[in-house]
Amino acid sequence: MENKVRIQKVLSDQGVLSRRRAEQLIGEGRITVNGRPAQPGHPIDIRSDIVAIDGERVYFSKRKTSSYIMLHKPRGYITTMSDDRGRRCVADLVAGLPVHVYPVGRLDKDSEGLLLLTNDGNFANTLMHPGNRIGKTYRVTIRPDVSEKQLIQLSTGVKLDDGYVTQPAQVHVVDKAEGRVVLLITIFEGKNRQIRRMCEALGLEVARLKRTNIGPIKLGMLQPGEYRELTPAELTAIRGYINKASNRRVNEEGEKAAAQRREREQAGRAAAKSAGKRQREKKPAAPAGRKPLGRR
Repeated sequence: MENKVRIQKVLSDQGVLSRRRAEQLIGEGRITVNGRPAQPGHPIDIRSDIVAIDGERVYFSKRKTSSYIMLHKPRGYITTMSDDRGRRCVADLVAGLPVHVYPVGRLDKDSEGLLLLTNDGNFANTLMHPGNRIGKTYRVTIRPDVSEKQLIQLSTGVKLDDGYVTQPAQVHVVDKAEGRVVLLITIFEGKNRQIRRMCEALGLEVARLKRTNIGPIKLGMLQPGEYRELTPAELTAIRGYINKASNRRVNEEGEKAAAQRREREQAGRAAAKSAGKRQREKKPAAPAGRKPLGRR
């Protein structure tokens, strides 16, 4: 078992599938190990076990090279590496890559802009961890206008259609003309279609939505449908940003756990004190006219 690793992790680390997609295909019975349907968490050894997806064998690299790709996703493409309904997906745009990669997060079909793809499972999972609160910036065109009250609501928190209240966001007006306003909105969470749902909840019409930044990584002048490798400087910047966010989360979780522990200890002391007081109140008093027994 020392050389065996959970199948979802192997497929993710090798850039074949994201862990979520692997779990989905396993649940559908489409992934087999040595000819038998795989189970979630199935341990495999890439040196000896035969893994197949829809009957087609997956070949694993013994020496894995990590790839980090920046893609300008155009509108009209879905963020997935395959689609049973034949819709255009981002896999079509990176078909020329010599390695398998998968998207880190997603952009909805009608949105465009910066999308990262990788075959580094740890990098992807850390970047997508909701507790790390990785900032993502969007250029949002609103029609016909936006009020000061709506801007305040976007920045402080919006109650979505499912009752969830969004975390504070950074909102700036970058351009305003008759019939339209362009905003830069930075959010630190990743709810499905979050920017659009925030605007819809406030009665704002989104005419265009483009992601321009993920942490320190900027889309820049990359054209729709084009992709490139992240530069060493960009990799250093994003890794430093992720590490800082991860350390902040760990510290916050530690402080929260310590506060909860103090609250439990205080509650325990208060309960013990209250129980002792009740015990003393219940102790019967000595009968009138008689002295308590003691040494004579």
